[in-house]
Amino acid sequence: MKQLEFTILKEDEDKRIDNFLNENLEDISRSRIQKLIEENQVLVNNKNINKNYKLKINDYIVVNIEEPKEIDILPENIPLDIVYEDDDVILINKPQNMVVHPANGHYTNTLVNALMFHCKDNLSGINGALRPGIVHRIDKDTSGILVVAKNDKAHKSLSNQLENHSMTRVYYAIVYNNLKNDIGTIDKPIGRHPIDRKKMAVIEKNGKRAVTHYEVLKRFKKYTFIRLKLETGRTHQIRVHMAYIGNPLLGDTTYGGQKQPFKLVGQVLHAKVLGFIHPTTNEYMEFETELPQYFNELLNKLQ
Repeated sequence: MKQLEFTILKEDEDKRIDNFLNENLEDISRSRIQKLIEENQVLVNNKNINKNYKLKINDYIVVNIEEPKEIDILPENIPLDIVYEDDDVILINKPQNMVVHPANGHYTNTLVNALMFHCKDNLSGINGALRPGIVHRIDKDTSGILVVAKNDKAHKSLSNQLENHSMTRVYYAIVYNNLKNDIGTIDKPIGRHPIDRKKMAVIEKNGKRAVTHYEVLKRFKKYTFIRLKLETGRTHQIRVHMAYIGNPLLGDTTYGGQKQPFKLVGQVLHAKVLGFIHPTTNEYMEFETELPQYFNELLNKLQ
């Protein structure tokens, strides 16, 4: 366990503790800092606090960080669909059925293994050995675009954009049933499911604000083709929100029932558009990917 200590001076008075730590812990992302606070690994004057705590002069902060376990994640020569690449970022169009980063019991054939082969040592180290370069992720069975950081400066910039909801993320999906309105917004908090801990749910107690905007692109008899724009980025947000309003994603056996029409292998969800401020040039960049073949074939069947 690594322990870091800080004593607050006049210039840092009244700062939120998560903002202060984000400024002073160069190699740790904001989301991980907030998780450390939630797990009571950040103490102020030997007391637990929340992320909204405002600092006072002479506050004594202790941050406990568990040392990562040594696990060998090996580079693998897996083909990548590269949308854009420079010295700071690389954007990948991830196929369906690919896990983004290694986790317990699953250390090969992930996007990270492929990135390590392609980028060599040019990936940020902020999220540790299991997730080099990974700023955000999309589910195994969700296809589409995501951005990866090639250095720590880029990682911090992109993480902050995710945190302040300034990153553009647009998804296309096919859902069950017809939506009542052509355009709408779902503003419901999402948290861990109270019974099934592997799932998320719309939940008021301990849920975090989650906002999804949707627009109907085409209506079919039993299904609807929609465009979704994320304002926040909670785990499984689109899948949970659409199931909540009675329009679960087609192919989603976790939130939409066990039946799998059309012999699908997962939810019909594609991350189509991604936009952000470039970490070095400070210019806004936006990228768009084509719908994958399985998605277009399904649309043709539904015509």
